[in-house]
Amino acid sequence: MIIIHVDMDAFFAAVEIRDDPGLRGKPLIIGSLPNERGVVATCSYEARKYGVHSAMNIKDAYRLCPNGIYMHPHMDKYKAVSDALHVIWSDYAAALESVAYDEAYLDVTARAKDFDGAREIAREIKRRTREELGLSCSVGVAYSKTAAKTASEEKKPNGYFEILTPEAFTALMSGRDVRELYTVGKKTAEKLHRSGIRTVRDITLRSGEVVSLLGKQGQWLVSLASGIDDRPVTPYRPEDAKSIGREVTFQKDVDNYALLSDVLLLLALSVDRRAKRVGLHGKGVSLKITYADMKSISRSQLVFSTDSPLEIYRTAARLLGSVEHRPARLVGVSIYNLSAEPEPQISIDELIEEKTHRSENELSALLDSLGARYGLDFAGNLDKIYKADTLHKTIEYMRRHS
Repeated sequence: MIIIHVDMDAFFAAVEIRDDPGLRGKPLIIGSLPNERGVVATCSYEARKYGVHSAMNIKDAYRLCPNGIYMHPHMDKYKAVSDALHVIWSDYAAALESVAYDEAYLDVTARAKDFDGAREIAREIKRRTREELGLSCSVGVAYSKTAAKTASEEKKPNGYFEILTPEAFTALMSGRDVRELYTVGKKTAEKLHRSGIRTVRDITLRSGEVVSLLGKQGQWLVSLASGIDDRPVTPYRPEDAKSIGREVTFQKDVDNYALLSDVLLLLALSVDRRAKRVGLHGKGVSLKITYADMKSISRSQLVFSTDSPLEIYRTAARLLGSVEHRPARLVGVSIYNLSAEPEPQISIDELIEEKTHRSENELSALLDSLGARYGLDFAGNLDKIYKADTLHKTIEYMRRHS
């Protein structure tokens, strides 16, 4: 196999800087604002010099970088750029596995034929990304997915690196901390460190201990530490998803459960829209709540079908009534047991038509009632509200006016 891993450099921040050159050279933090709850989505390399990083609590980021420029993400814009990136990547890959908006594995074995060909493809990807989109990316060329991912991280930003054999991988990684090995997170690293297993070389030398400590994950890490990874590049299929959901974090805790029920309707509509966009149906609905003390709970219920946003909402509302009513900071709705199979057809078409008509009328009435409570036109603005940015702003407006 010949695998290329492409990783955009500080993607959200880079798009904003491209569109506003006045931001260039400044510590830009994309995510929540300092006076809000939330985390850093990404940040410019100037901000990273202060210790700011993705997933950091926004309060901690502000403490480290009080003079930074803080900005909400513009997800629709990033999605459009991501779509353009995928067009470029698809020109070279027999199979393309997206990891996120800004990152993907490309199987270029057939197109490249050898590593010389892969180097040329990597140069082409970097050139087209710069010329067509005004952005930079880091590219790794390797014999496996793990090695390609490692290579793309090696020379960021705007880097290129290659790891062509398992021997080259182990030579590069053996002396490094276990945390630098793909899939080793903070908790796993702490377990290994407590056992005196600190480097990637230690994993191979003490493989039995690693397997005893971590089980199947340990076996996987021993293989990776030895440079062994034969996973194919697997294109993402919507039907492979385990669930489809939407959640919102409130800027202040909410103890008004009538408001939470209203929010569930908008979340149910958003989840239904996302599911229909990829042609999926669910057989279960889940409710998630994170309370003010950060304790999270979830409740689930199987249903006949989630083809109707009204059914998602009704089920989520019933689940809401079953939980302890105390101040909440987050609420979410999701559907699960996904399938691309349509709901079984009932032979009496008139009954189906009548049921659909009743559901549409009831949903319209609920939206009208919701709009009257908050002074908003929900029914006339659903296409806008489906967008994540607008959805969160709308829900915050509802919270402030409840």
